[in-house]
Amino acid sequence: MMSDTDTLSALQQQVREAFESTSPLAITGSGSKSFLGVPGKGTPLSTSDHCGVVSYEPEELVLTARAGTPLDELEMLLTEKRQMLAFEPPRFGRGATLGGTIACGLSGPRAPYCGTARDFVLGTRILNGRGEYLRFGGEVMKNVAGYDVSRLMTGAFGTLGVLMEISLKVLPVPECELTLILDASASEAIDRMNRWAGLPIPLSATCHTDEQLYLRLSGPEAAVAEARKRIGGDNMEEGKSDFWAALREHTPGFFNGPESLWRISLPSATPPLPLSGEWLTEWGGAQRWLRSDEDSSRICETIAKNGGHTLRFRAGAKAPEAGPPRLSGPLLALHRRLKQAFDPAGILNPGRLFPES
Repeated sequence: MMSDTDTLSALQQQVREAFESTSPLAITGSGSKSFLGVPGKGTPLSTSDHCGVVSYEPEELVLTARAGTPLDELEMLLTEKRQMLAFEPPRFGRGATLGGTIACGLSGPRAPYCGTARDFVLGTRILNGRGEYLRFGGEVMKNVAGYDVSRLMTGAFGTLGVLMEISLKVLPVPECELTLILDASASEAIDRMNRWAGLPIPLSATCHTDEQLYLRLSGPEAAVAEARKRIGGDNMEEGKSDFWAALREHTPGFFNGPESLWRISLPSATPPLPLSGEWLTEWGGAQRWLRSDEDSSRICETIAKNGGHTLRFRAGAKAPEAGPPRLSGPLLALHRRLKQAFDPAGILNPGRLFPES
């Protein structure tokens, strides 16, 4: 087995050769999120062997690990110190790695109340499109002067650089957690989630589906008990405490229908929209999932008119390709400048995030 230095050198050499020959590279970890966007094109570049925890300082709430490190390994280590990855990253498959998680920028149910993946990235080490090994950020919160490149890599799908190491802020596990269930229509749920978000209530996750509103409370036992009295509703039955993990991993039946699955971002107080299909609402109303075969143009236009944006997360039987979103105007110009700076030959995951990437 190669050492970590040898693995890094081999990856660096592969990128350099691809740059010289302008040959595209398809960056992969475990492949658990390969269904997102457009399949990678080019010679595979796997980071799965570049793994292991570089450093962990529980007292400082900072962990640094290589890109190929499995999330399960990190969470086992954190659990020993009663700490956690607060953005609850989805796996979507066995062997999900830290690099793939940060590259896709996905976050789970706790994100709107604690922060998304991008909010917890302190620093990164990457290979750019020339094969140069670069470091950005560090291992403390106030370490950024100028452009925050580390967080720019979050959600870039590897189109701007190959993630090699990531430093993250972690958080203590809450003292107490409780899930409440209330009957509510979609409009009632949106109103309640937004109203409660403005109150001193220790919300850590929300979800509305099948005319029921689920609320997770996390924090000191006294604060959770007080919020429980204020909100009302029924306690979730014992044995169903994996509800939030299942939601994070899209295992409930809602996510497995034959229709296309759309991930929609909207201002949290936006009322229910006139689009046909089945809806699931989370993140206090800011993230909504729509399972529908309605015309994609109408879906995108309706969301845009309401100040949001959307992505076809999984294609249905009538839509063989999910396809990436497109950029226009100032965003397209900015993206092209960044792409040119980090990947001048355009070899890193071309088209994986945007057709222009």
